[in-house]
Amino acid sequence: MASKILIADDEQNIVISLEFLMKREGFEVVIAQDGEEAIERIRSELPDLVLLDVMMPKKSGFEVCQEIKGDPELQSVRILMLTAKGRDTEVAKGLALGADAYMTKPFSTKELVAKVRSMLSGE
Repeated sequence: MASKILIADDEQNIVISLEFLMKREGFEVVIAQDGEEAIERIRSELPDLVLLDVMMPKKSGFEVCQEIKGDPELQSVRILMLTAKGRDTEVAKGLALGADAYMTKPFSTKELVAKVRSMLSGE
């Protein structure tokens, strides 16, 4: 069965390219445009992994991460935070709140796919 990935980002062009990339890799894809929608979708869809942008309307990636990791039923959902380059404090904060990994934008698609695959295989 294909792994399910939730893409939570408010930048349409990023969502489109990530969705295309993940579908091409054989994953099932769910989209959320803001932090509140991300939490609703995670609860209803139970994705295996979330590509979570830090800067989003309504709720930030940090708030989403904290809420998901604080919920016993959702703790197994892996979170890969996407952050703007050079924002080291964001990375530290995301990892402290329970994110499983992070990548800085802009990232290479090959790198992202490799990261997603390794996270899903439990490495």
